Amino acid sequence: MSVGVEDLERAVKNADHKYDIELIKKAYTFAKESHNGQLRLSGEPYFTHPINVALILIDLGMDTDSIVAGLLHDVVEDTEVSKEDIVSTFGEDVGLLVDGVTKLGQVPLYSREEQQAENIRKMLLAMSKDIRVIIIKLADRLHNMRTAESWPEQKIRDKSLETMEIYAPLAHRLGIRAVKEELEDIALRYLDPIAYNEITQVVKKRELNDANYIEYIKEKIYFRIKELGLNFKIDGRIKSHYGIYRKVYMNGKDWEEVFDIYAIRIIVDSIIECYNILGAMHDLFTPIPNRFKDYISMPKPNMYQSLHTTVIGSEGIPFEIQIRTWDMHYTAEYGIAAHWKYKEGVKGKDSLEERLAWIRRIIEAQQESESAEDLMQSIKTDIGSEEVFVFTPNGDVKTLPLGSTVIDFAYAIHSEVGNRMIGAKIDGRIAPIETKIETGQVIEIIRTKSENHGPSRHWIKAVKTSEARNKIRSWFKKEKRDENIQEGLAEIEREFSRNNIKLSEDEMKEFIEKIVKRHHFNSVDDFYAAIGYGGITLSKIMPGIKDDYSKLFKNNTTLQKEPKNEKKIVPSCGIVVEGIDQCLVKFAKCCNPLPGDSIIGFITRGRGVSVHKSSCNNVIIAKNDTENLDRLIAVRWENSSTKNYRSSIDIITNNRPGIIADITVALSVLKVPIHEFNARILKNGNGIITTSIEIASVEQLQNTMHKLTKIEGIISVDRSGMSKKI
Repeated sequence: MSVGVEDLERAVKNADHKYDIELIKKAYTFAKESHNGQLRLSGEPYFTHPINVALILIDLGMDTDSIVAGLLHDVVEDTEVSKEDIVSTFGEDVGLLVDGVTKLGQVPLYSREEQQAENIRKMLLAMSKDIRVIIIKLADRLHNMRTAESWPEQKIRDKSLETMEIYAPLAHRLGIRAVKEELEDIALRYLDPIAYNEITQVVKKRELNDANYIEYIKEKIYFRIKELGLNFKIDGRIKSHYGIYRKVYMNGKDWEEVFDIYAIRIIVDSIIECYNILGAMHDLFTPIPNRFKDYISMPKPNMYQSLHTTVIGSEGIPFEIQIRTWDMHYTAEYGIAAHWKYKEGVKGKDSLEERLAWIRRIIEAQQESESAEDLMQSIKTDIGSEEVFVFTPNGDVKTLPLGSTVIDFAYAIHSEVGNRMIGAKIDGRIAPIETKIETGQVIEIIRTKSENHGPSRHWIKAVKTSEARNKIRSWFKKEKRDENIQEGLAEIEREFSRNNIKLSEDEMKEFIEKIVKRHHFNSVDDFYAAIGYGGITLSKIMPGIKDDYSKLFKNNTTLQKEPKNEKKIVPSCGIVVEGIDQCLVKFAKCCNPLPGDSIIGFITRGRGVSVHKSSCNNVIIAKNDTENLDRLIAVRWENSSTKNYRSSIDIITNNRPGIIADITVALSVLKVPIHEFNARILKNGNGIITTSIEIASVEQLQNTMHKLTKIEGIISVDRSGMSKKI
C-alpha cells in the first residue's frame, strides 16, 4: 500500500502527543530524496519502508526525534549521506539514534557465531545508552516482517527464526505487547504454516460459536460493576496465535485445556478497585482453582501489572478476566514506550533507570564470558522465558526464569551469597541446592562464614541463568587460576587423545599457539585457564581444531607420501572421491542419494566426506556461501558397485483397514528389505507411513514406488528425508 506525507500528517494529527510536524516533514523530504530510485524486493519504492517505520513509532507514541530517526534510519547505510550530514541537519540526538540503528544492521546475525554475539552486544550497549534505538529497530523489523512475502524462501525462514529468538523476546522484555505478539504471529506463520492455519480455523470457529456468549458475559459484568458505582471500561481480546501455539503444540495441551483463548479486560482508576472487582467477579462466576495470578503485588520484570483470574460461567465456557488500572494498562500495552506516549500519565513506575537495570545486568554478566553461546543463551533464558516469583525470608520478591534452581536464586541476591552457599531451605525444609524453584516458595540460603569457600564446578551446568553461570566462572577465573590452567591442559589432552590428534612436542606447541591466536588470547596459559573455568567450551571449538589439524599436519603428510602412479583404491561404500583415497565416506540423510542420482561431496569437520544429491538444498546453500564453497568436492559412483543402499519413502494413505499389511506384502514380493516402518494419523484423517528400505539404484526405487501407488487407498508415494545443515 502506497503511503506518503499525508499519512504522516494524519497520524501526527490523530496522535495524543505533541509533535514538531515541520521537522518530521523536513526529514520526510530529506529521506525521500536520498532513497530516490531505490526499490524494495517487492518492486515498491524503497521509501515506503521508512514511512511505515515512522507510522509504527507514532502509534507507539514515541517522541519527535524517534520519528525523524525512523524516517532516516537507512540513509547512512544505503545512500551517500553521512552521519555528519544527519547531525548538521537534524541535530546531535537524531544523529546518535540513526547511527545506533545503522550499527545494529552492519553485522548479519546469522553469519558466524562470534559476529552474532558481537551484534547482540552492540544491541545491548545501544539500549543501555538510549533505549529509543532498539524501539526504532523493533519498528523496522516489524514492517519488514509484514512485507516478508517478497523475500527468498530461505531468507524468510532465517529472518523469522531470528525474529522469534531475538526481537520478539526483546519486545516482550520491554513490555511492548502489540509488537511482540505481531512479530511472533508473523514468524510463526512462516515457520509452521500448517499449525498457524489450523489455529486460525479453530479460533474463527470458536468466535462464530461463542460471539453471542462473550457479548452476554460482557453485559453481565457491566451491570455488576455498575452497581458498585465505579468508573470503568470493559473490552476483550483473543489470545495470539503464538500464545495458543505454545500451549497446544509445544506444551501438548488439548484445545479444551486452553482456558484463556478469550479474555475480558476491566480497567479502573485505583488498585483498591482492582481487588474489589476481583471479589465481585468471583461472586458472579465460579473461579477455576489455581488459575489466579496477582501481578499487581508481584509485577513481571517488564513492569507488567494486572490481576488475572480464570472463571467459568453457567454455560460451561471458561474465560480469563484481567483487572488493572489505567496506568497499568498503558504499561501493559506500550511497555517502555509509555514513558514517551503517556509521560504525564504514568505515575510512580516510570523510572527509566529502574526499567533498564536488567540490560546493564546482562552486559555486566557477559564481561566475564568469552562464549558467544552464553550470550545467545542469556537472550533466550534471561529475556525470553516465562518467570517464577519466589521470596526471601524477609519477604522480598525475586523474579527468575522458569526452570531456575536454588543456586540461581542465591546468585540473584548477591555474588557472595552464591559463593558462600552450603545449603538451602525451601518453605522451612532443607532441600538440595540444585532443586528447581516454584512460584510462591520462600527460600533461605545457608552460608558459611569462611572466606575461602567457593562454588563447585558442576554448578555451571546446573544453573539456568547466565548471570549465575558467569558469576561462578568469574570466581574460578579470579581465585583458581593455577588450578584452571591444569584443568584446561588436562581437558585438552583428553580431547586430543579422544579425537586421535597426535603431535610431537614441538608440533603441539606450534599448533596450540595458532589456536590461541585465533581465539584472541594473550597467552597459552590464558587459553588453558579459560577452558578450566568454563569461559570456553572445548567441545564447541573442537570441530575447528580438528579441521586445522587435518590441514596443517595430516593432509600434508599424506600428500607428500602418496606415490604418483599408485593405483587408486576404491572405497567399499561404492563412492570414489576424486583426489583422495581411503577417506571416510557417509551418505547424507537430508537427501539419501542412490546410484543413478547426480551427486557431490562435502568435506565435513572430522567426519570425512558427506555425499549429497547435487540438487540437495544444503548443497545449493553451500554453493552460495563463500566460507563453505571450497569444502565441496567431486565424487562419483563406482561403476562396478553391487552394494545396496538405504532410502526412505513417505506414503500418504487413507485410513483403510489392512492397508499397512498390503504395503508390507508388496515390498516382500518385490524383494525389498524393510529396515524401519513408522505410521501415524494426520490431522486431516489421512495416514502417513515413513519406511526405510534397502535399494540398489534409483531405477529400482522408482519401480518400487510405482508398484506401491497401485495399492488401493494409497494417495501418494515420495522420496523422503528432512533437510539438515551440512
